[in-house]
Amino acid sequence: MNFKNIKTNNLIWGAITFLIIILPFVVSDSRLKIIGKSLSLGIVALGIDLSWGYTGLLSLGQGIFFTLGGYAIAMYLQLNSSSDGLPQFFSLYDVKNLPFFWEPFKSPYFTFFAIWIIPALLACILGFLVFRNRIKGVYFSILTQAALLVFYNGINSQQKLINGTNGLPTPNTELFGYLVGNPSTQKFFFYTSAILLTVSYLFCRWLVKKRFGKILIAIRDDEARVRFSGYNPVVFKTIIFTIAGLFAGISGALFTVQADLISPQYLLPPFSIEMVIWVAVGGRGTLLGVILGAVFINYAKSLVSEALPASWM
Repeated sequence: MNFKNIKTNNLIWGAITFLIIILPFVVSDSRLKIIGKSLSLGIVALGIDLSWGYTGLLSLGQGIFFTLGGYAIAMYLQLNSSSDGLPQFFSLYDVKNLPFFWEPFKSPYFTFFAIWIIPALLACILGFLVFRNRIKGVYFSILTQAALLVFYNGINSQQKLINGTNGLPTPNTELFGYLVGNPSTQKFFFYTSAILLTVSYLFCRWLVKKRFGKILIAIRDDEARVRFSGYNPVVFKTIIFTIAGLFAGISGALFTVQADLISPQYLLPPFSIEMVIWVAVGGRGTLLGVILGAVFINYAKSLVSEALPASWM
C-alpha cells in the first residue's frame, strides 16, 4: 500500500471539499448559479463516459433523459406553487381541468422517484430493444438522435398541456415553502449538486473497478469475443445505458432549478452533441476528466459570453 499516494489523495479531496464549502460565501449569487449548473452537468457527463468511454455506445440523445428529469421537477414546482391547483400558464390557453399525467406530480414523493426512474426506465426499454437487435456503432448514434427529435416534436407541439416552446419556468415557484429563485435556496441546490456529483463519481469509479467494468471495456474493444466467452453483451449494454439515463435525469432536475427554466430547446441535437464534447475534451474513460471537461466548458462559455456578447458562440 502506497501511503504517500493515499495522503496525496486525501489532501486533494480535502482541498476540494473546503473549496465547495466556502464557495457560496466568496462568489456572487449569479456566479454561484453558473458553477452549480456546471456541476450538475458533470453528472450527465459521467453517464456518457460510462456508455461511450467504457462501453463504446455513443449516444446522441441523452437530452431526452435530461429533459424528462427537468420536466418532472418543474411540473411538481408548478403545481406546488399554484393556488387553484392548476399551473399558471393554463389560464393562457383556457384549460380548466388538470390533465391526468399532471396528477401524480402533486406528490413530492412521486416526483422524487420520477426524476430518475422515468428516464432510467425509458433508457432501459429503448436500450434493450436496440441492443437486442445488435444495432451498434454509427447506427446506434443515428437512432438515438432520431429518438431525440421525436421527443422534441412531441413536447414542442403540446402548447396547452406543457406550455410547448415556452417551457416551464421555476424561479417564482416554491419548494417546501422556500422560493426556488431565492439566493439561499440556490445555495442549497449548489451543495446538492456538489454532493450528488461526488456520489455519482464514486459510484462510477467503484463500478468500473469491478469485473463489470472490465467486461464493459471488453465489449467496447471486441464485442463478438465477449459473446463467444459466454457473456451476453445485451445485458451489460442495457444496464449501462439505463445508468446513463438515470444520471441524465438527476442532472436535468438539478440543472432546471438553477437555470430557472426547462424547455424543448434541451431536446435539440446541439445540446446532446455538446454533452459528448464535454466528455471528449475531458477524456473518454477517465471519469474525473469528464467532470472537469463539463465544468470547464460550461463555466468558460459563461465567461466568454460576458466578454464577447456579440460573437461568443
